[in-house]
Amino acid sequence: MAKTTGKDTGAQSQATNFEATVGEGGELHQIAPESDEVLTTQHGVPLADDQNSLRLGARGPTLLEDFHLREKIFHFDHERIPERVVHARGFGAHGTFTLDESLAEYTVAKILTDVGEKTPMFVRFSTVAGNKGSFDLARDVRGFAAKFYTKQGNWDIVGNNIPVFFIQDAIKFPDLIHAAKQEPDRGFPQAQTAHDNFWDFIGLTPESMHMIMWAMSDRAIPRSFRFMEGFGVHTFRLIDAKGKGTFVKFHFKPKMGLQSVMWNEAVKINGADPDFHRRDLWDAITMGTPPEWDLGVQLFDDAFADSFEFDVLDPTKIIPEEQIPVRRIGSFVLDRVVDNFFAETEQVAFCTQNVVPGIGFTNDPLLQGRNFSYLDTQLKRLGSTNFTHLPINAPKVPVRNFQQDGHMAMRNPTGRVNYEPNSWGGPRTDPSNGYRHFAAEETGRKAQVRSATFADHYSQARQFFISQTPIEQKHIGDALVFELSKCERVDIRERIVSHLRNIDETLATVVADSLGLAKLPKAFEAAVPTRTDLAPSEALSIIKRGPDSFAGRKLGVLVTDGASATIVKALVSAVEKLPAVYEIVTPKVAGATLDDGTLIEGKQKVDGAPSVLYDAVALVVSEEGAAMLAQDKTAKDFVNDAFAHGKFIAYTAEALPFMERAGIAPEDHDEGLVELDKATAAKAFLDSCGALRLWERELKVDLDAAGFLKANG
Repeated sequence: MAKTTGKDTGAQSQATNFEATVGEGGELHQIAPESDEVLTTQHGVPLADDQNSLRLGARGPTLLEDFHLREKIFHFDHERIPERVVHARGFGAHGTFTLDESLAEYTVAKILTDVGEKTPMFVRFSTVAGNKGSFDLARDVRGFAAKFYTKQGNWDIVGNNIPVFFIQDAIKFPDLIHAAKQEPDRGFPQAQTAHDNFWDFIGLTPESMHMIMWAMSDRAIPRSFRFMEGFGVHTFRLIDAKGKGTFVKFHFKPKMGLQSVMWNEAVKINGADPDFHRRDLWDAITMGTPPEWDLGVQLFDDAFADSFEFDVLDPTKIIPEEQIPVRRIGSFVLDRVVDNFFAETEQVAFCTQNVVPGIGFTNDPLLQGRNFSYLDTQLKRLGSTNFTHLPINAPKVPVRNFQQDGHMAMRNPTGRVNYEPNSWGGPRTDPSNGYRHFAAEETGRKAQVRSATFADHYSQARQFFISQTPIEQKHIGDALVFELSKCERVDIRERIVSHLRNIDETLATVVADSLGLAKLPKAFEAAVPTRTDLAPSEALSIIKRGPDSFAGRKLGVLVTDGASATIVKALVSAVEKLPAVYEIVTPKVAGATLDDGTLIEGKQKVDGAPSVLYDAVALVVSEEGAAMLAQDKTAKDFVNDAFAHGKFIAYTAEALPFMERAGIAPEDHDEGLVELDKATAAKAFLDSCGALRLWERELKVDLDAAGFLKANG
């Protein structure tokens, strides 16, 4: 073999020198130095050749004697495990929860009583309907599941970014998911609910209408995991030392505010970067700007539950924050990415039944079903009842019991005894500190029934809709029209509109008109009339709960040769002070030479970095550069999309002809277009970017806005 040298790129993207030889067939064999790691089999046997199978002659048959070949192919053939039926596409990170305010008055759960205690945790974000290989920005609910490794064992909050759900009873969960996923005869559409099966099910399931308002809102297309709220969905119980219970709902509040994207953006982002959310979280953590959330609780007693307008056990209802404010008791930061995606993010197993002493359940029928299902599904997916032995699922406290054996058991009882009670010794129960269920008194007949207190399906749907700003209401209407326009059957469209008439007559009218329905269908017969006395709740609006700064967001700076170095440096400085992130976008990825002769490196080539990837953009170009960009369709799309999506755009005077060629005429200029006529203008521009969007612009560039404006006077 001939010897050669080269460079190897390690896990941290740092090139290292390596020694190699070239085989008779021209294949490269990398050689381990004495100080380096030697490649081995799964049984630890060192390997001399990982490029060629064992053959009888150079061109002869492969021999079964080659145990390395057999082991390597065997392992590869079995790498995949069943993906999750729901929440298959996910992304996770490690973090730490710190308690700031004790709830010792209500619970014995130490994670909620020991102020200052730092609890390690793991969070997995996910979409629900799409398969593992689907894209990040589907219109969908987002899973927001948190595993706290407490000193009393693992506690899981298996939440979502929406506080309600489609159904009231777990028995309907298989039907919901079957309807939402690909249609069984054709295997599509993927990661979409814009098809007949889903809307047929929804139209025949009135309890879903509150959730539909949320799912058709911008909550279902978040800008980032970092800008999402999380909710435990169900009503749980806190239990004190005397066994007294207090109802509780759990909330995660992002410290950087809420933010979503527009549907047209989502479609284009999915094409440009299907891993948009994954990349965003990875970059934020690895760049040293980890996201943070507050953990909050809504606490209430039986008296409130009895007097509340709706049943607190109904998972399709919320308790408005104006009625029970969210009490923020601590915060968590996600500051460490995983070492291995499969071992951690893919193998993590969340179960709603995972609670610690002082936290209990209620009779929410959906929660009761989830308690069964989430445990049951781990056996199919992870292959063994011993999934808790995997490091990502294992508690950080000692595990002592007499459960034994099973596939892949990593620990078993030691010694002679494997049962309890016994006279040999071993772990015993602890009546003082062990888990005790809430001592609820229950009466009633055994029957397959649903409480009449669950029967109001439209009042909170209406409350959610009227709590939105006008532009958010428009987006809900747009989403409904898009989804229903993909349904082939007119009667399915009509049935949904008949439900909308019980929520908001204007919304129903706009959707019916946009679908071209011959006439407005009769309102669906409601089990309980819609209440019109529920006040709007500002907490339900994304725009009203948005950030007050551009911090944590991303600026795309389009730069050409000859552009002003002073302006570029001013923008970079202003972004870094927030702190926020910027990317230099250039015609050639190698970068651009500025007017002072310095080369600024390009992070992205304009062809591969559409403006949908950024929260705001800046155009810093020379006259020659602007003329060149004006001839490029992709560059013009960069500007035109940013304008159509209501983003703030900064520009140097040289960019004006380019902007006009891109479709932004002088008469179209508004306060969202900011000229960078001097270095100090950079900070003023970023200050204005704190609003994130100029929503008024959408009403001028969207054809659907005409019907919306007409309907709203």
